[in-house]
Order: sequence, then structure tokens, then C-alpha cells
Amino acid sequence: MTEKPRQIHEYVPGKQVTLAHIIAHPSSELCRQIGVEDQGAIGLMTITPGEGAIIAADAADKNGDIVLEFVDRFTGCLVFTGDVASVESALKASVQALTDILGFAPSALTRS
Repeated sequence: MTEKPRQIHEYVPGKQVTLAHIIAHPSSELCRQIGVEDQGAIGLMTITPGEGAIIAADAADKNGDIVLEFVDRFTGCLVFTGDVASVESALKASVQALTDILGFAPSALTRS
């Protein structure tokens, strides 16, 4: 028998925002498929370590008229909705709070 090579996957914790994205004017179908309110924009973030999503959610909620749709402290995923300006403001505030206060490496804000 040939031995199957073993792969070891390591999680190396870093402090970084790996994704900060705005989906402006999503279709109703997309909103329905992912289970979020049909509003003007969707904000998406991925943060490492995952607990940073809680801090990012707090900063987003305090800086924009948004609805927090999903916060996962295990994967670091954060999803929120609102009008485009509010989502953009909340996203910028979240990234800035994580980088300025906690020393996270930032991600560029992207938009589609």
C-alpha cells in the first residue's frame, strides 16, 4: 500500500481585516438568497481573529444607520445592510476602529 501524504493545516492568528466590501444596489434575488433585508447596499467584512467581528459590528452599528444581519465570532464574518452611504460609512468606521485602536492590518475598501 502506498502511504497517503499527510497535510497539516495551521491557523496562524493575525490581526487583519481580510475583506471589506460594499455591494451597492444588490438585486432582490441576491438579498433573498442570502437572507438579508432588501436595502440599498450590503456590507461584507472578514476579520482575523474572528472575535474582531464583534468589535467591527459595534463600530459599524454606532457609525451608520444599518441593520446588522450576521455576526460570526468564529469565522470573523460580518454582514450588514442599509442605504449605500450608511453602509459605506459603517464599513469605513469599522476598518478604522480595528486598525487605529487595535493595530489590525487594514484591507482596501472595495465595491461592486
